[in-house]
This record gives sequence, structure tokens and C-alpha cells, in this order.
Amino acid sequence: MNIELKGSEQINTSPETLWASVIDPVVLQRAIPGCTSMTETGEGQYLMSLELKVAAVGGSFEGAVSLSEMNPPHSCVITVSGSGSLGSGGGDAAVSITEGEDGKAQISYQAQGEVSGLVAGVGQRILMGVAKHLARQFFAALKKEFAAS
Repeated sequence: MNIELKGSEQINTSPETLWASVIDPVVLQRAIPGCTSMTETGEGQYLMSLELKVAAVGGSFEGAVSLSEMNPPHSCVITVSGSGSLGSGGGDAAVSITEGEDGKAQISYQAQGEVSGLVAGVGQRILMGVAKHLARQFFAALKKEFAAS
């Protein structure tokens, strides 16, 4: 089952500081919903573990994250792949960071992915709702990182 998401968020920090945060495994672990571990294995390469609930079904996932086409602090492509008790999936997200109003960072993303297994069985509409909810949770957590700024 295919999933596509896109959006944009304003973060109360500079583009340079935001860039440093979104490639920091400590910040990512705090911001990614359900992330129980995030380990850097090389430059722009991470292994992560997630505990997630999709609709009425919960499970764990192990996956890899890779950053490519890096143009700090402006853009990169994030590639994710993983599998777990609910199925498997993978995808890419093109991310860009620009300077928005009052010097604040504007982060935009366009992502596409594919999932299979039990998680795909919940249906396209429910899965899209969950994906959008997880994206909102991620950006809310990321904004909290800079709330005191």
C-alpha cells in the first residue's frame, strides 16, 4: 500500500540550528513518535527501534535511516526502511529548510512510501490518518525543542 505525505512547518529557530537538530540522533529519538532507540552508525546513517500502535494494532519495528543528497542547512533526502511485528515498509522524503518570517526556519517535506503486512491491512484511509497524526506529533515534539528559544 502506498502512502504520500507533504507539508510545511515553521520552527522557532534558525535554519542552521534546525539542520543540526534534525541530523542529531538524540533529538530525533525524542521527536520521532514511539522511537525507543536511535543509533548513528555512520555519517547520515542511523539504526532505530520503534514501538507503535496503528489503529487497534500495536507492535515494534527495527529500521534504518539514511540521509543523502545533503546540502546543509538547506535540504536532504531521508530514506527509511524497516520491518517488525506489524509488517514492513520503506520510503523517501525530500526535506528542505528555508528562512521564513522573522528569521525562523521553515521546514517542508514531500514523502512517499510503501507498507505491507498487517499494518497495510488497516486500510488506506486509516493508515493515511495515522501517518498524518505521527507527522503532527513529530513536528510538535520538534517545536518543543526550541520553545524556550
